[in-house]
Amino acid sequence: MKKLNLKVYVFLVVLLFISMTSCKKDNISLENNLPEIPVTVSNQFGLFTAPTVSTSLSGGGKIIIELEIPASSGRTIKEISKVAIGTAYGALTTPANVFVSTPIAGNGTKVVFNSTLAEYTAFTKLTLPTSSQAGTTSAAAMLGRNYYFSITLDNGQIIVPQYVRVYVDK
Repeated sequence: MKKLNLKVYVFLVVLLFISMTSCKKDNISLENNLPEIPVTVSNQFGLFTAPTVSTSLSGGGKIIIELEIPASSGRTIKEISKVAIGTAYGALTTPANVFVSTPIAGNGTKVVFNSTLAEYTAFTKLTLPTSSQAGTTSAAAMLGRNYYFSITLDNGQIIVPQYVRVYVDK
């Protein structure tokens, strides 16, 4: 009877070992989720917690984000298929956060997204940082929400690169 129990025990240990070593690793939220083909922000102002571009109040508040993939990837950018504004990557899947759903055509390995601070504030209903004196907008700061992009390549592959922040100068 003990031999039978030992056989069952060995079988269960082997079965447990096989099941643990054959599991596919799921995405863990603490990992960096970098796309297969890297996307860079070619007009990056700085790298704080994410690539950051700058705009200025005196310059009209134009927001320009230039996204680029390496020429060595063998791929080209067909379009930015979706732009969202939010605080997490889930913004791309939340209809209320989708800022642009009309495709923005790419040009080879580059695509340019254009917007303004006025469009940002109208969409988010957030105000820009203001000075305590006379209520004028004068403080330099990061916008309260980030830009998230869904990029479609020429082969139909979809890439979601790291979000982009916007620094607003006086």
